[in-house]
Amino acid sequence: MSEFLPISRLDMQERGWSQCDFVYIIGDAYVDHPSFGHAIISRVLESAGYKVGVISQPDWKDPKSIQILGKPRLGFLVTGGNMDSMVNHYTVSRHRRKTDAFTPGGIMGKRPDRATIVYCNLIRQVYRDVPIIIGGVEASLRRLAHYDYWSDKLRRSILLDAQADLLLYGMGERSIREVADGLNGGLSIKDITYVDGSVYRTDEPDASFPTIILPGFDRLREDKRAYAESFRIQYRNTDPFTAKRLAEPCGTDGYVVQNPPQKPLSREEMDEVYGLPYCRTFHPSYKKAGGVPAIEEVRFSLVSNRGCFGACSFCALTFHQGRIVQTRSHESILTEAETMTHDPEFKGYIHDVGGPTADFRAPACEKQLTKGVCPGRQCLFPTPCKNLRADHSDYLALLRKLRKLPGVKKVFIRSGIRFDYVLADSKDTFLRELIQHHVSGQLKVAPEHVSDQVLSLMGKPGNQVYRKFADKYFALNQQFGLKQFLVPYLMSSHPGSTMKEAVKLAEFVRDMGYMPEQVQDFYPTPSTISTVMYYTGLDPRTMERVYVPVSPHEKAMQRALIQYRDPKNYKLVYEALLLAKREDLIGSGPKCLIHAPRGKMPQIDHNGSGEKQTRSGTAKPTPTKSAQSGKKQPPAHRKTAPTRNGQPNRKKR
Repeated sequence: MSEFLPISRLDMQERGWSQCDFVYIIGDAYVDHPSFGHAIISRVLESAGYKVGVISQPDWKDPKSIQILGKPRLGFLVTGGNMDSMVNHYTVSRHRRKTDAFTPGGIMGKRPDRATIVYCNLIRQVYRDVPIIIGGVEASLRRLAHYDYWSDKLRRSILLDAQADLLLYGMGERSIREVADGLNGGLSIKDITYVDGSVYRTDEPDASFPTIILPGFDRLREDKRAYAESFRIQYRNTDPFTAKRLAEPCGTDGYVVQNPPQKPLSREEMDEVYGLPYCRTFHPSYKKAGGVPAIEEVRFSLVSNRGCFGACSFCALTFHQGRIVQTRSHESILTEAETMTHDPEFKGYIHDVGGPTADFRAPACEKQLTKGVCPGRQCLFPTPCKNLRADHSDYLALLRKLRKLPGVKKVFIRSGIRFDYVLADSKDTFLRELIQHHVSGQLKVAPEHVSDQVLSLMGKPGNQVYRKFADKYFALNQQFGLKQFLVPYLMSSHPGSTMKEAVKLAEFVRDMGYMPEQVQDFYPTPSTISTVMYYTGLDPRTMERVYVPVSPHEKAMQRALIQYRDPKNYKLVYEALLLAKREDLIGSGPKCLIHAPRGKMPQIDHNGSGEKQTRSGTAKPTPTKSAQSGKKQPPAHRKTAPTRNGQPNRKKR
C-alpha cells in the first residue's frame, strides 16, 4: 500500500531520515492525488531518489511552523495551492468567500492572501541561505509583471516579492528534476539559469543567448499600451518549440529572465507521472475535521490529457499548460480505473474522463509536436484551421473500454467538451455515443455569450455554431427517446460587453425558457488576454480599443440581466433596460423580461449611475462628494481592494 510522505519529525524517524532533501510548503491540505500539483511534484522527486517532506498550511504568523521538518539539504519548494490564493479567497465582487474546498473541513482562513509570497518571506526570516523554488498556478501566472485585480494595479514578478531564487512555471515535472539534479550535483541555485520552464533574476542577461528585452516594469506601470504590447510578446512566446528567452528590466532589482517553456511530455512520460504510487486521498490526519472537500470532485475521475488548443481569451491555460495536448495511454488510464473500482466507496460511476477539454486526445495537427503551435493564429478560432485533425476515434475507443470494465456502471464526461470541435468532426459517432452513454441528464457546454462581437473578443466561435450544435443535440436526444438538457455556461461583463450586448444575452435566456444555474461575472485573473483588455482597454492581439465594464454597479446590472427572473434583481434589471433604451422589454408582453413598476421608480442617471466614459470607452466610477465633509471620496469599488501585502479590508474575490 502507498505511504504518505513525512509531515513530521516522527514520520522522518520512521523512515530513517535525519534530513529531508526538499521541504515542500503548500497552501492546500496535503492530498496525495494526481489532480493536486503538490502530489505530482513530490512523487516525481521521490521517484528520482529524493527525500521530500510536506508542510501543509503552516501558520504564517509563526516562523516555527516552517521549521517542523528542519532545514532541507537542497532547498524549499513553495506553492500557494491548486488555485491562486486570491481567487481562492475572494469573489469577483471582492467579498470574502465563506469556505475553502482545499482546506480540511472546508474552513476558510487557513492560508494567507498571496500565500506564495508570505510563505517565502517566512522562510527567509529563518533560513536566509537555503534555496527557495516557487511553482504552481499562483507563481506560474505571475512570473512577469501582471495586472492584479485585487489591488487594481500592476505588480512586478512574484519572484521578486517572494525573495525566491527560482520560479518554475507550467506543470514542472521535467524542470523540477533538472533543478534537483543540479543542486544535488553541487551547483549553486544562482547558477541554475538554463532550465526550460524556469524564471530567474539576474543583474544582466547573458548576451550569448538570443533574448527579447521587454519594456521595463517602471514603463509598464506608467503606460498601459506598453503593457499590452509586452503581453502580446509574452503570449507569442508560450510555445516550447518556438519561444524565445524573455527578459524584463526591474530597475534596481536587475532583470527577471524567463526561459522558454519545458517540452511537452511524451505519452510514456505521462504514463509514468500518473502511475506513481499516490495514496489517492487526503492525509489521514484530516479525518477528524471531515476530510478535504476538493477530493470529492476528482476521487473517481480520470485525467486523460493536459494542454488545450482552444485558447479562450479569459483562460490562463495557454500560459500554464500550453496549447499542445499531451495524453496518457489507454493502458495507463484503464489500470487506474481498475484500481478505482476496488475502492470500498466506489459505486460504479466514473465521474469524468478528460482534462482542460475532455475530447482533445491529440495535438491539433501533426506539426505541433515538432514545430510547435502557430504563434499568429488559433486552431479553432474564428473557424477551425484547415490543418486541424478533428477526430474523436481514440477518445471513443477509450470510453468504450472503460464502459466494459467490471464494476463500472456508467462513465460520465463532466470536464467539458468543445462543441465546435465536435461539429468539425466529419462523423457524428462521438456525439451519438456521448448522448447515449456519457450524459447524466444534462450536458454542460460553454458558449459563454450570444453576441458575436463579444464572442470574437473571447476567442469563441460565433453564436450560430452553438445553435447548430444545440439543434443537433436535441434532435439526437429525440431520436434516442431521451429528454436530456443542454446547460450553457454564460459570462457577464466580459470586455466588449456593452449594456446592449448584455440585454441580448438576457433575451437568449428568456427564449431558453429557464434561468441558467451557472453564470460567471468576468473575473480578471493574472495572465489572460481578457484581463489585459480589462486593465488597458486594448485587445493585445490587435491593439484595438475595447469597451470594458469595470464599475461594480454596471457589472451588477449585466449579471442581473441574465438572472432577470430573480425578484431581488428587479431594480437592477429595470435600470439596465432603461440605460439600454429597451423599454419594450418592460411590461406584460410575451417578450418582456420584467413587469412594469407598480410604484414610482427612481430617476435613472443616463450616464450610467454617476459613471463617466474614460479611456477606451471604459466606464469608471467618478468620485463623489461626501455629504458630511464635502471631500472627494474614492470610487466605491476601491473600498474593498486589498491593502498592502495583500491583506484584505474584510472583503473578498
